[in-house]
Amino acid sequence: MARTPLHDITAFLMVARKRSFTKAAAELGVTPSALSHTIRALEERLQLRLLSRTTRAVAPTEAGEQLQRRLAPLFEQVNTEIEAITSLSKTPSGSIRITCIDAVIETVFRPKLREFLKKYPEINVEFSMDYALVDIVAERFDAGVRIGASLEKDMIATCISPKWRFCVIGSPAYFKQYGIPPTPHDLSDHKCINMHMKTAGGHFRWEFQTPQGRDFSLKVNGQATFNTTFLVLSGALDDLGLGYVPRTIAEPYLKSGQLVEVLAEWCPEYDGYYLYYPSRKQHSPAFAAFLQAMRWTDESA
Repeated sequence: MARTPLHDITAFLMVARKRSFTKAAAELGVTPSALSHTIRALEERLQLRLLSRTTRAVAPTEAGEQLQRRLAPLFEQVNTEIEAITSLSKTPSGSIRITCIDAVIETVFRPKLREFLKKYPEINVEFSMDYALVDIVAERFDAGVRIGASLEKDMIATCISPKWRFCVIGSPAYFKQYGIPPTPHDLSDHKCINMHMKTAGGHFRWEFQTPQGRDFSLKVNGQATFNTTFLVLSGALDDLGLGYVPRTIAEPYLKSGQLVEVLAEWCPEYDGYYLYYPSRKQHSPAFAAFLQAMRWTDESA
């Protein structure tokens, strides 16, 4: 059998990951028709059908899944080793991809990003906002962010923020009309702004802690529902009801008096945000520089 060019395998892996010839072609910098021809030639060379094509979707066949499962980690390792060569350069360079929620981008990364990019002009950073649990290896992210240091095996966690907590907030106009809830259980008498989360199976439950330290959560009701914390914050500013958001994003509005915090003594404190990444992967100098810049220590305060 004739030798299979590595760029043909690279093309197949990209289509299998993107599940789209159009998206894969854009990533590879070729036309969809040229990419389709490459895949067809590869299938003929291997005498196997690797992709199932319909008018709406592209998916690997059983043989394609097996090829993807076996070769994708190897090609990823090759790319990692090539990127590591840049360590010989005086200035780290390359691209970094991070998946996290918008509150982390705004409160943790944004304050440090300008200085970091100025210091490393040859590093590109891409942030992808997602509230779902993302497989960072499969989606080719360098790292993700989550609360606390508890992770699955083969992952390392580095703290990038101090401890924080959620807060219940509302506008002065709202409290003037509806009053202040004495306890979380009284939220049933209030208009609350829900946040929809697929990972929570629907609406995110508001979490509290009794003075005795017992944790509990509540399902709240209201007319407005959003799918990001910043939209919940905006809803509270617009007098739509009470919101439940990280205090770090509400703090500027609490200081200005545009929002008022209630039930603070019922809101538990959480561990900081942690950047997590594969332990088995040799990290590029660019990611090492990013990790060092974002790391939280007591001196960071």
